Amino acid sequence: MGRHNNPTSASSLSGRTVTVFGSSMATPGDADYETGERCGGALARAGATVVTGGYAGIMEAVSKGARRAGGRVVAVTAPQVFAARTRANEYVHDERTARSLTERIHELVTMSDATIALSGSLGTLTELIVAWNVAYVARFSETEPKPVIAVGEQWRTIIDSLASQLATDRGVVTCVDSADSAVSKLVRHFAQQ
Repeated sequence: MGRHNNPTSASSLSGRTVTVFGSSMATPGDADYETGERCGGALARAGATVVTGGYAGIMEAVSKGARRAGGRVVAVTAPQVFAARTRANEYVHDERTARSLTERIHELVTMSDATIALSGSLGTLTELIVAWNVAYVARFSETEPKPVIAVGEQWRTIIDSLASQLATDRGVVTCVDSADSAVSKLVRHFAQQ
């Protein structure tokens, strides 16, 4: 892999916070879980504080990858919503709690400098849509939109369809094929600032 393809080579995400959304259903050893670990590890090696929803699946995988790479891991959980989930996964350094699902998503989006959506279902889609909308409305307050990156064909199809059906700005969401590409895009984006 050449220097330009390594997400941590030329620049870093030091001082940045990146939230990663993803399915709670992925299990160790499956492709989605491994992608989550790689994403968390790459973000941590680039210097980012990594934030997730804190529970199992991709959230755990991202947390695990980040922590094993020496990164700081923050979780925003919602114990009143997910009563069966008593605490954040073991790789989290700092657990913050939200009273509701909407408060949790708000916190995940607003506390970060960028968001990445990995594979997921309705919950991940909701988080991605909120991040997209926050980036879209940034122009109304004349602020720079936070980067929103969606990984995989699943999101590309949904985003293209929604942008067309709703006549909205497709350009505030970047679709990429891999977690490595997502981290590389963020490194390049923040290096230009």
